[in-house]
Amino acid sequence: MHGFSYQNGSLHCEGVDLSVLAAEHGTPLYVYSSATILDHYRRLDAALTGVCHEVAYAVKANSNLSILRLLAAEGAGFDIVSGGELFRVIQAGGDPGRCTFAGVGKTREEIVYALEQGIYSFNVESEEELCYLNQVAGDLGKIAPVAVRVNPNVDAKTHKYISTGKSENKFGVDFGAVAGVYERASRDLPHLRLRGLQMHIGSQLTSIAPFIEAVEKITPLAQELKDRHGIEFWSIGGGIGIIYQESLASGSADWWAGQAEQDRPLSIAQYGRELTPRLKELGLKILMEPGRLIVGNAGVLLTRCLYEKKGSAKTFKIVDAGMNDLIRPALYEGHHEIVPLRQPTSDARTTVDVVGPICESGDFFCQNRELPDFHPGDCIALMSAGAYGFAMASNYNSRPLPAEILVEGSLARVIRKRQSRDDLIAGEL
Repeated sequence: MHGFSYQNGSLHCEGVDLSVLAAEHGTPLYVYSSATILDHYRRLDAALTGVCHEVAYAVKANSNLSILRLLAAEGAGFDIVSGGELFRVIQAGGDPGRCTFAGVGKTREEIVYALEQGIYSFNVESEEELCYLNQVAGDLGKIAPVAVRVNPNVDAKTHKYISTGKSENKFGVDFGAVAGVYERASRDLPHLRLRGLQMHIGSQLTSIAPFIEAVEKITPLAQELKDRHGIEFWSIGGGIGIIYQESLASGSADWWAGQAEQDRPLSIAQYGRELTPRLKELGLKILMEPGRLIVGNAGVLLTRCLYEKKGSAKTFKIVDAGMNDLIRPALYEGHHEIVPLRQPTSDARTTVDVVGPICESGDFFCQNRELPDFHPGDCIALMSAGAYGFAMASNYNSRPLPAEILVEGSLARVIRKRQSRDDLIAGEL
């Protein structure tokens, strides 16, 4: 599942002792396992064997250039949601011709840049956007390749902030209107190429049922669009959830093997087994757009305990990382396992809140959780922080962004320097 385990009493990322990294580079500190990233990419790629497909990594999950370069070298395509993400992919050696550009609010500047770079397709979220793309492409004397995002009105049964496939969400075109949109575009918008169809029902899905429901609902539409308009691909989006609650108590990362079959979340193997037979007869190229699945369990955030505050109602462990470094618990009520870098020698637990230094009551990483005890000066790891961790970090409270480290076996490389105070005000007048 990931490359983190206790070795000789100390938490390691692959062959590197995390306590050594914390001492050398300071905290807060993001650390990623390259072996985990590649393993998840390869297993997902293999899961759709027998179907013409491509894994297009969702850059928004973690956009560090070294991680993009790692995936580009492996053969990944890329799902982007801004002109800046396209720039990052190109700088990392990725092929813009294997990029799909999603998002509901593309600007003219972004559209022009993407057309000039020759992206594979725009994933279009509304009929008005189609018309605007046609206008911009016409102004440039170009043809814009497009895929309309269909909203299948399927409940992904995930957190309301990351559910995207219901009619009440801002994304995509209603299922019943899509065929008409393609007809009008084919007839009236000469600067567009109807290249594909796209959907994405949400993130952190832990059951196969919503995927099956969406694929079975959209398949007849995809077939109709292929027959009438010659589309060549169908992007089925991403959304496979990861395991945020894992045990390192035994020193083994194989949490999965200890779970009963009925209690296991959706696996890559099950995803491929259920969807492959439903997709391969279409004769369309299938795009998958995973982000969290590739990098989520591949990263940790290291932080050092500063103080312990015992009150009448609670005990607080105050650490040097804050919600500006990892906002998921505050924003999504996201769970991250918290483990000490030194392996606990007993099963004793203490109930605490782990909180940061930010001047907000929402600045916490857990509340009323039983954890192995740790003390001021000790370092802990916030697990499964590789996705939507650094990517959503900010300078709130004028705090410099942390450094990032990529581990490959026994080699640890700095892939982003820690910001300095001078960096905080660079560009300000």
